[in-house]
Order: sequence, then structure tokens, then C-alpha cells
Amino acid sequence: MPKFLVQISYTTEGVRGLQKEGGTARRAAAQKLVESVGGKLEAFYFAFGAADVIAIADVPDNVAAFATALATVVTGTVKSQTTVLVTPEEVDQAAKKAVSFRPAGG
Repeated sequence: MPKFLVQISYTTEGVRGLQKEGGTARRAAAQKLVESVGGKLEAFYFAFGAADVIAIADVPDNVAAFATALATVVTGTVKSQTTVLVTPEEVDQAAKKAVSFRPAGG
């Protein structure tokens, strides 16, 4: 199952909700969201800096990952950035894959 890194930043409204509900409630909501698309929440941490939450999830595919992003961002309480994570074994496979490419000007 593909693995995704999700970085979430709360809006002012989102921070108010976090203060009201607490961190464990937000983790439970994230877990339920990921499980609803057949995935598994691997990690969920609050952080200082540009991202307020860092999460890692195993999700069946890009469609499921995009569905979770849409469901959260449409609320207006968060902004998110999702990164597909690639294993070292997948990098090994990619490095051995024959491709055809001509560089610009080449």
C-alpha cells in the first residue's frame, strides 16, 4: 500500500476547534478518516513550525489519498500538503528501470 506524508496547518478556526476538542480527538478523527478509505494511520504528531501536524498514512491509492485531502481541506479549518513516500527498495527498482529520455537541447 502506498505511504503518504501529510503536513497540515490549521487556520484560526481550526486552532479554535483544536483547543476545544484536544489533540487526541484530532488524532482519532484522522485515524477514522484514513480507515474510512481502507488505510492505516501510521503516525500522527503535532509540531512547531510551518506544519501544525505531521502524519504518515498507508492508503490504497492516489484516489483514496486525494479523497481524504478533499474531505479535510473543504472544511476550511486546515490547509494540507501531501507527499508520496518512496521506499529504498522502490528506488532500487526505479534505478534499474530502462527509460527513454532526451534532455533539452540534446
